Amino acid sequence: MLLELTDLLIVDWLGVDPETRLGGAIHFFVYDTMKIFLLLAVMIFVIGVVRTWLPEDRLRRWMGRGGVGGNFVAAMFGAITPFCSCSSIPIFISLLKAGVPLGVTFSFLITSPIINEYLVLLMASEFGVPTTVAYVGSGLLIGTVAGALLGRLKLEHQLERDMIDSAHGESEVVRHTWRTRLRFGWDEASGVIRQIWLWVLLGVGSGALIHNYVPQETIHGLIDATGVFSVPIATVLGVPMYGSCAAIVPIAVVLFEKGIPLGTALAFMMAMAALSLPEAIMLRRVMKLGLIAVFFGITTVAIIFSGYLLNMLSGVL
Repeated sequence: MLLELTDLLIVDWLGVDPETRLGGAIHFFVYDTMKIFLLLAVMIFVIGVVRTWLPEDRLRRWMGRGGVGGNFVAAMFGAITPFCSCSSIPIFISLLKAGVPLGVTFSFLITSPIINEYLVLLMASEFGVPTTVAYVGSGLLIGTVAGALLGRLKLEHQLERDMIDSAHGESEVVRHTWRTRLRFGWDEASGVIRQIWLWVLLGVGSGALIHNYVPQETIHGLIDATGVFSVPIATVLGVPMYGSCAAIVPIAVVLFEKGIPLGTALAFMMAMAALSLPEAIMLRRVMKLGLIAVFFGITTVAIIFSGYLLNMLSGVL
């Protein structure tokens, strides 16, 4: 259906030949944009409705127990929240104010932008289910291990106490009806799409240009030049950038199709999603520069490790 509508727009309305480079790029952009926004709207709405049944107070208590178990619960909670790195920070602050251990809150902050429902759906449609499962497992491992390590370092003194020690009352218990549940799902879907629509367009547009204008030989040449260092280079390049996974999945797919190893492409996507300059600026209100540097450093190393691991597993995925 979407493919036929895309052909109608490209050929009949715009009069562009999809066999040309320009036509192919426009076709890629229109088709992937419609597909992504449709998937986002449906999945975020459904998960938003489901989240109205989640016992958030109980989740907070489970996370507050500390230990690796708390880190894993926080990582799982992050995986089902449809937020980018910056949008996760208010919940991160709320968890700190509620007394959840620092390392456990970092597990949420790391995993939330790396894994979410629309990312899983998009990756399953583009990369296939086995690769998606491996990616989700890597994301949960990164969030759990990196958070546990950050907690062991005992860096609570690096927090800005005036921000963390402010009063934080008990969250109000909302008694949902079907109407309020559906409204919550609608608000979640519309809110997330409003936040990321520009990044989706930029990501799909970049993917379309790479797909149709960058020769495969150029990509192979870059990989050959970096060799074994392709994963850390891709990760470091992704850290300063900002965007949601929904925006950069098309880029990762095209890079993989052009010859970039699977783990290298996914490491770039993880770094771009989990770490960004805007996130660091927002975190400065909550913590000192030393803790931000440690957080970025440990997470970067964990992503690099996952990239190498996914490269090793790519032959069986």
